[in-house]
Amino acid sequence: MHDVLVIGGGNAALCAALTAREGGASVLLLEASPREWRGGNSQHTRNLRCMHDAPQDVLVDAYPEEEFWQDLLKVTAGKTNEHLARLVIRTTSTCRGWMRKHGVNFQPPLSGALHVARTNAFFMGGGKALVNAYYRSAEALGVEIRYNAPVDRLEIENGEFVAAWIGDERITARACVLAAGGFESNRDWLREAWGQNERGEWPSDNFLIRGTRFNQGVLLRHMIEDHKADQIGDPTQAHMVAIDARAPLYDGGICTRIDCVSLGVVVNRDAERFYDEGEDFWPKRYAIWGRLVAKQPGQIAYSITDSKAIGRFMPPVFPGQTANTLEELAGKLGLDKDTFLKTLNDYNQSCRVGTFDHTTLDDCHTEGIEPAKTHWALPIDKPPFYGYALKPGITFTYLGLHTDDTAAVRFNGQPSRNLFVAGEMMAGNVLGQGYTAGVGMSIGTTFGLIAGTQAAKSVATAAAH
Repeated sequence: MHDVLVIGGGNAALCAALTAREGGASVLLLEASPREWRGGNSQHTRNLRCMHDAPQDVLVDAYPEEEFWQDLLKVTAGKTNEHLARLVIRTTSTCRGWMRKHGVNFQPPLSGALHVARTNAFFMGGGKALVNAYYRSAEALGVEIRYNAPVDRLEIENGEFVAAWIGDERITARACVLAAGGFESNRDWLREAWGQNERGEWPSDNFLIRGTRFNQGVLLRHMIEDHKADQIGDPTQAHMVAIDARAPLYDGGICTRIDCVSLGVVVNRDAERFYDEGEDFWPKRYAIWGRLVAKQPGQIAYSITDSKAIGRFMPPVFPGQTANTLEELAGKLGLDKDTFLKTLNDYNQSCRVGTFDHTTLDDCHTEGIEPAKTHWALPIDKPPFYGYALKPGITFTYLGLHTDDTAAVRFNGQPSRNLFVAGEMMAGNVLGQGYTAGVGMSIGTTFGLIAGTQAAKSVATAAAH
């Protein structure tokens, strides 16, 4: 029998496995995917949001705790546990040394991401390199790893973990960490959560999954429905981004993002604008756009820019539609030309251009138009014109298990002695809604480290008795 069983194979699971091993426990990690797809959504990440009071290696200036907290408070609209959020924030100021010890390297941000040079530390080689480094370290430390090992149910007695089941195989351990992801790849559960809209559409049928196909939410549902574990969060809330409508159904990752939203306008299928494109800096606001597009007819929208925007955003993987006139662009996008031209002309005429600066909340704004564009409002008048079709891209869901600063799973308010949770399965404690770049890895790393440490401690405490 192993001391600690870790269920999951992404960043949070690996942090838990490594810290449990460092705590003296024998560890078995079960990853549902085959080896070549290991790492869950973490393989698609690229950075970690970090608090720092002064410049540090790859991070410029300072990003103090209070500013990080205010950023999180703003994007979540207060739907967050301040104690746990601040725990995450403080951990990010010290965890990079531990990460380096396990083979993770950092690099300065590339030119297209300079606006997060102050707040986010980028992984050399991205999330795939981070995941591979952690697996190498885990193997070297003697963590036993099994792939193609999807756990479908748990044995729990009086709030304590007893065993996990993979089909007919029963696996016992003295403690367990659940880090098996959300339910974003479970099409049926998404349909159930989102339901039908007033147009008779099933919005989730048009969602693309930015990450792994293996996050089916099997254990999350099992814990909530069968074991009545305390839960937190809204099943429709998720990290959702407006991504290229041509992206694959699964595993499109970061490269499917369309980053020019704040530099132009976004229209829906009816060729009408529906939200302020210049509300705030892109790293703070990009993750609201998936949800906004999900509420539009047909769950599709179009980001429209002109040649003035080129060079000011990370270019998409696929080229957009280009045209020398707005009328031609409407035709290529399949939008009603008269409505499209009215929308663009109304917008252009409402622009009050001051000093354009995409690195600050500038004074270029609209007047007399709804919705307003509060920053970076430049007329779209310099051909060629560009159009990108957008669909909602779901990254991870926020419905999860309620926990505390020990990462313990709770039953009727009582923390379990030997069952812990980390990563997407508990991110809803910190993220009730909204998102800001890199904070998912901050949460997964923090609670992975806590869960692994606490699991090892629970084993040692039980042995002492």
